Amino acid sequence: MRIEKDSMGEMQVPEDALYGASTQRAVLNFPISGHRMPEAFIKGLGLVKFACATANEQLGRLSTEKAELIRRACEEVYEGKLSEHFPLDVFQTGSGTSSNMNLNEVVSNRACQYAGTPIASKDPIHPNDDVNMGQSSNDIVPTVLHVSLALAIKDKLVPALQHLHDELDAKAEAFKDIIKIGRTHLMDATPLSLGQEFSGYAAQVQKGVVRAQECVDRLEELAIGGTAVGTGINCHPEFPGKVCEILRERTGVGFREADNHFEAQAGRDDCVEVAGILTTIAVSLNKIASDIRLLGSGPRSGLGELLLPSTQPGSSIMPGKVNPVMSEMLVQVSIYVTAMGNMVAMCGRDGHFELNVTIPAIAHALHDSVEVLSNGAETFADKCVNGIQPNLEAIKNHVDRSLMLVTALNPYIGYDNAAKVAKAAFAEGKTLKEVLLEQKLMEEADIDKALDPRDMIHPKA
Repeated sequence: MRIEKDSMGEMQVPEDALYGASTQRAVLNFPISGHRMPEAFIKGLGLVKFACATANEQLGRLSTEKAELIRRACEEVYEGKLSEHFPLDVFQTGSGTSSNMNLNEVVSNRACQYAGTPIASKDPIHPNDDVNMGQSSNDIVPTVLHVSLALAIKDKLVPALQHLHDELDAKAEAFKDIIKIGRTHLMDATPLSLGQEFSGYAAQVQKGVVRAQECVDRLEELAIGGTAVGTGINCHPEFPGKVCEILRERTGVGFREADNHFEAQAGRDDCVEVAGILTTIAVSLNKIASDIRLLGSGPRSGLGELLLPSTQPGSSIMPGKVNPVMSEMLVQVSIYVTAMGNMVAMCGRDGHFELNVTIPAIAHALHDSVEVLSNGAETFADKCVNGIQPNLEAIKNHVDRSLMLVTALNPYIGYDNAAKVAKAAFAEGKTLKEVLLEQKLMEEADIDKALDPRDMIHPKA
């Protein structure tokens, strides 16, 4: 252990740690969950502090030598090279001050290593005066939350959803000529093609891609420049604009200074909205996964219209059993993301006066949601959708046995007569054609034409 000092006095810190006294106090104060702050959030801290150092250099407030040392350390943080030095629990001070100071101390001590000065000497870089210049945890942490989430959604979630869409769209094309029975209310309905069914799934996911892109738009406003309570005390008036410009150039995302700094720090409505969008995407994926699971049920006692890829044994006691585990995985992902969305909503309501004090929990919930949604969508695409095959025999059998083809008879014999035919066919175990001929309601040639399911999936006026 080594001895470091902060405003509260001396603190023993592990000898090999790059963090300092403030971080170690938080380590001891918050042994709560074992869940560290999200890796993407920590990398975002490095990126934002990189931009802050550059902005302060451009404004003449920080020497080029100091700015370069800070940037060098922040780049290492952004690249994940110093992640072991960020040990703090998610459930910490609600402003994220502990995580902000964690970064400040790591950068300061890493700069000491670069310069060959003793760790904890704060020479040549001071954690507060230099790394945190013109900043407060109260504007930095909300800024990092937005930046890190926007990048995670842009770089991970959007590509994963697009990949799932492409796999579903390919199946829609491959299955376009396979006629199957439709189902509403879990009951037989009129026919459609298997390709049309999958085109609906693909369209759902494509809307999810658009919604995810909209999340990035919602996160472009940054709180940087508001400092303690939104007034911008100790901050150069041009500082936030320069930080946003540097972040835009570095990421390609349209980050900009918040229109109202008091709203940007006191409220987390943007994050609540993003949580709602992520929940919508999760619900959509749940529906698709559940449909595919049900269509593949069986193989002999269920619907059995789809042949799903076999990925692992399904039972420890029933030999040969294979389960739709990829659908089950995605359903659980959906449930989890929905729960995290509810958590963010509750966190959002607990912003009191000039600051929301649940930001670390919001960061955990949203970053975890993006991570599991992205991984879930990509895995489902690769290990389920890609390998789906139609069970043509089961599909044809269901079409041939369905009574809902009777709907096509409405123009010929009227709704009431068609209903009587369907009920008679069901009660007597006969086909629609047999009942129609027995009751002499239509000629055989007209029956065959009317009941051809191929004409029902693209009805003519």
